[in-house]
Amino acid sequence: MRSKVVLRRLVRNKQARFGFIALILLVVLAYVGPFCGAYDWTDKDFMAFMSAPDADHWWGTTAIGQDMYAVTLRGMQKSIVIGLLVALISTGLAAIVGAFAGYFGGWVDRVLMWGVDLLLVLPSFLIIAIVSPRLREGASWLWFVVLLAAFSWMVTSRVVRSMTLSLREREYVLAAVYMGIPRWKIIFRHIVPNLSSLLIIDATLNVSGAIIGEAALSFFGFGIQPPDVSLGTLIAEGSRNATGYPWLFAFPAGLLVALVLSVNLIGDGLRDALDPGSNS
Repeated sequence: MRSKVVLRRLVRNKQARFGFIALILLVVLAYVGPFCGAYDWTDKDFMAFMSAPDADHWWGTTAIGQDMYAVTLRGMQKSIVIGLLVALISTGLAAIVGAFAGYFGGWVDRVLMWGVDLLLVLPSFLIIAIVSPRLREGASWLWFVVLLAAFSWMVTSRVVRSMTLSLREREYVLAAVYMGIPRWKIIFRHIVPNLSSLLIIDATLNVSGAIIGEAALSFFGFGIQPPDVSLGTLIAEGSRNATGYPWLFAFPAGLLVALVLSVNLIGDGLRDALDPGSNS
């Protein structure tokens, strides 16, 4: 019943509808669009260096003759995947750590929250910058996802912990304890599902946060490494020639803004739809 109410509120939210439509169009463009172009992102046209958009190269070409349309869509694919994986990992960690700390309390709570406090004060950008040379040596881009996720879950875990302190005193949780159900099962069956509203919103907003984080780190050379590309690396390369060759910067920057904006609109819509005090 509640799911129908949430869905109805979400459908009525104009911003959420616009965000969903825009995100679907962007995902279709990223994964179907390359099949519509004449060039693969690894192809090079040695007769067209830094050429402006035309009938042959819809979005122009790069300094080494790559088709900007194909390269940009490849970069958007990578940014989308990174955003989704980071959001999944970070929200999952926040749910598990926060729920276990809040439910068990005592030394478990102290140890887990000490770890959270330690990660909160560590300079994440500096750590990624130190580790990034290893990424240059051929390590998978998945390590970059792990690094981003490792510094994205701590604040949410504290919120989950505080909510768990209240949930563990509810009648259905106490009844499960008296029935002899193991504590870890109680956490996953009763605690975490009742935090789904918070976790869904957090995961949605983490997608846009991860995309921006990846773009920023890649812009400074600490993210996705050549020969692979992302929106961040393309923006970094295009910014050097943004005035003379604007298509090198405009297309990846525009898609990054559209992608982050659509995800944020969906997140705001979900927050309103899941709010019990909403009048929608």
